Amino acid sequence: MQKVKIKKSPGHLKESGRKFWRQVLRDYALKDAHHLELLAGACACLDRITEARETIDLEGAFINDRFGQRKQHPGIKVELDNKTLFARLIRELCLDITPDDPRPPRQY
Repeated sequence: MQKVKIKKSPGHLKESGRKFWRQVLRDYALKDAHHLELLAGACACLDRITEARETIDLEGAFINDRFGQRKQHPGIKVELDNKTLFARLIRELCLDITPDDPRPPRQY
């Protein structure tokens, strides 16, 4: 069995993004430039999700604004937005498809 050489991850990725990059390229044969760009975007989303989650865990889910009013931590929106984008990118790359996927196929 021949060992597959994995393309180096983009330099801007942090730990969670680099780990996902290696794992996907180990498990899937992504070679086209546009697929690698989509994967890089998904990895960047994972990094933002991780950063937002760590900040929220440290500072709490609610903060006081300049008027002293309690409001949702802005990191929650960052986390949610990036989870949504990550799911869309994974679906665009067809990494979420299994042979017994109960969802109907995408319609364009």
